[in-house]
Amino acid sequence: MKEITIYTDGACSGNPGPGGWGALLIFNGTRKTISDGEPHTTNNRMEMMGAIKALQHLKEPCKVKLYTDSKYLQQGATSWMKKWQLNNWRRGNTIVKNDDLWKSLAIEIDKHQVEFLWIKGHSNHPENELVDELARQACKKFL
Repeated sequence: MKEITIYTDGACSGNPGPGGWGALLIFNGTRKTISDGEPHTTNNRMEMMGAIKALQHLKEPCKVKLYTDSKYLQQGATSWMKKWQLNNWRRGNTIVKNDDLWKSLAIEIDKHQVEFLWIKGHSNHPENELVDELARQACKKFL
């Protein structure tokens, strides 16, 4: 099974507002960046889209270390999502926010062995800074 390292980030100008996401995929020293955005979204949705799109980019099942500076994404994927799935994507009487993206993320996680790792944002980590810049540039297309 191929081992891939992924860094992702999301950005939003206003929350909600125009947003962007960026991802860096690293395999055997080869680095590939991807990014895009939406005209009206939230920061959390862009954080999630970065991870979803990066995982969708993989062409076969892989062992993935996915780094994010989003506690929402990291904790959701590692702690909350399984319970939400068991409860039909509900928290009590309400549907989980961003359930459409959590469902998409669950599908992608099931294809791979994914370890979600939190990294402190804006701490001069080169890969995190790169995906932050990708997300901010993607956001600018919609301003």
